[in-house]
Amino acid sequence: MEERVNYIEGAVDTVVYQNEENGYTVLRLDVGGEEPVTVVGCIPGVAPGESLWAQGSWTRHPTYGEQFKAEVARRGMPQGEKAIFDYLASGAVKGIGMATAKRMVEEFGQAALDVLESEPEKLTVIKGLTRKRAEAMGEAFRLQMGMRRLLDFLAAHDLPPQLGMPLYRQYGDRAREMVERDPYLLTEGELSIPFGQADALAMELGFERDHPQRLESGVSFTLRHNLDNGHTFLPRNKLLPAASALLGGAEEELLEEALDVLVDQRVVCIEEVAGETACYLWEYWEAETHVADRIRTMSANELCPPDGLEGIIEGIQTRQGITYAPQQRQAVELAARCQMMLLTGGPGTGKTTSLRGVLALFEAMGLETALAGPTGRAAKRLGELCQAEGTTIHRLLETRFDAKTGQLVFAHNENDPLKADAVIVDETSMVDITLISALLSALREDCRLVLVGDPDQLPSVGAGNLLSDLIRSGQVPMVRLTEVFRQAAESAIIRSAHQVNQGVTPVLKNDSSQDVFFLRRSEPALVEETIVELVGKRLPEKMGIPAAQIQVLSPTRKYAGGTASLNQALQQALNPPDESKGERKFGPYIFRQGDRVMQVKNNYDVLWKTADGLEAGMGVFNGDVGRILEVDNRRELVTVDFEGHLVDYTPDMLIELEPAYAMTVHKSQGSEYRAVVLSALDIAPRLLTRGVLYTAITRARELLVIVGEEAVIARMTANNRQSRRYSGLRWRLAEE
Repeated sequence: MEERVNYIEGAVDTVVYQNEENGYTVLRLDVGGEEPVTVVGCIPGVAPGESLWAQGSWTRHPTYGEQFKAEVARRGMPQGEKAIFDYLASGAVKGIGMATAKRMVEEFGQAALDVLESEPEKLTVIKGLTRKRAEAMGEAFRLQMGMRRLLDFLAAHDLPPQLGMPLYRQYGDRAREMVERDPYLLTEGELSIPFGQADALAMELGFERDHPQRLESGVSFTLRHNLDNGHTFLPRNKLLPAASALLGGAEEELLEEALDVLVDQRVVCIEEVAGETACYLWEYWEAETHVADRIRTMSANELCPPDGLEGIIEGIQTRQGITYAPQQRQAVELAARCQMMLLTGGPGTGKTTSLRGVLALFEAMGLETALAGPTGRAAKRLGELCQAEGTTIHRLLETRFDAKTGQLVFAHNENDPLKADAVIVDETSMVDITLISALLSALREDCRLVLVGDPDQLPSVGAGNLLSDLIRSGQVPMVRLTEVFRQAAESAIIRSAHQVNQGVTPVLKNDSSQDVFFLRRSEPALVEETIVELVGKRLPEKMGIPAAQIQVLSPTRKYAGGTASLNQALQQALNPPDESKGERKFGPYIFRQGDRVMQVKNNYDVLWKTADGLEAGMGVFNGDVGRILEVDNRRELVTVDFEGHLVDYTPDMLIELEPAYAMTVHKSQGSEYRAVVLSALDIAPRLLTRGVLYTAITRARELLVIVGEEAVIARMTANNRQSRRYSGLRWRLAEE
């Protein structure tokens, strides 16, 4: 059935399902017909007996038939004694059950709800109801009415009802008042609606274009927005014009005044950094200065190596059956003498061997060592390489979400440090400034830290330029592995990576003795067709590599050869529709049992559990890849298996999932795949860079197949353009 926009109203008959965290609800609505209508949507706290008006669209559920998907919902209090009884008896108000509801309606009739809200002490006329309990019931009802009024306010201004739960968690029954006083708070923290949407609300509420609050919010939003571009600060002469453009041409003099107010309020910090008047959001200035102070102290701390270091290293070599190259031995010795060190190098230079040596040294010294990575895939790969358990930095620190502030908090910090004597972090180029600050806060003063990474890979998605800043500062003890070992040099994957890094276009040919293949295709349709054939048939049949161990990469989501169209084609080929497989449509995607999917947003507040139910925890993170285990349309749940961690997604949470048969090169960072198929077509020049190509090549372990045009590979190799990131860390380390 085609979706048709429509309206519906009636009385809530039954609440089938309700998620208390996000307000997603399935209910049955009595609209005066023979059968109630199923309504789904974000309607927090709704209860039987309420009247409901909703705007949305009709859809057909594959199992349960026609449903109404509510986009906007307005609720009314129950009318009539039966509806009031149904409402109170449903358990909607804490402390009121069926028996109490019956006595309240018998005593007060249609005035029962007014008495409950305004004069709860009158309820003590009911036998057995104390004043304390009556007042508690009244308070619970008033809190609920606060949520109702907030949702009515949001609906009246065409704002998504999904804002209701986080607003109410943060501000309680003052939430509506807080939004009316400052609409721009909706752009912050967990809420994060577009600035233009909050600005439109402010205009509706009567704010003037030069209202100080609007100008201050425009300046702070500009700084927050640019965190996503990697900047920990913006120069003053960049910040003010950008804020003026956001605000539709606000006068710079007024913005100067707004900036001064933000400085006085400790929202913004201004400092001269490397010749720039740097404007930081306060928490990022604190993070950067903390990182600089701690790293400076740790880097200067030379330790006494253990007695008999030479003999310990010889013993490690004997047990591991190797002889270290000079640079590898230097890395192990440096780890024995320094509290902090960097270990860098490209593919084939022996980082893994060096890492294993450092870990074995720490074990010989009796040190408890934690292995960590910025993503689940990076952590797993580190653990496999070192034959030990790896974890994400977030899980190492025990990440939690503070609903009141909308901010991340960590169980481990300076007040409750990690027990580890040493921490090894891989893929450091992916770590942003706030995460490294949190990790450093959680290290004991004597804890050792080894940061490992490849400086030629793409930088972190978040703010900062950590690995590059540390290397270029020259202040941190470092071993840079440069020798490509003979066995590694025989791999065309590794040769190609180093050639690209040196600005030399790799030789693209189809030699069966090599592990890099190039298939020339110039038409987008042929590129897509070839990639589908490679993953679905040719590589599994001729190379013995299952489709599950092949990752398709593209520099872009959109355009020809992008991940959006590739994912559709690959899903159709690898996991086509089947009556035995549940599926659910959400936006442009159909999520089907068996699909490979990726989490695209950090969610610290979601519960995961193991299949046996013996372990549970919180959090699924941006970049985590899993497989859809089940689509339960009866319970409206999609269950995803993230390598043993099972997460249930309600329909409103599906916005955080994307298909992952194909992914962007940026999203693949920190991972290694048995085989990689790279789409190489002519797209926006800013995406065709040397760093993107180098990162794509180095994701492949056994086989790399490039499908596209040689000219694109040549342009990517030649384009060493790197977007400048405003970061003060290198300057702080070098200057101070």
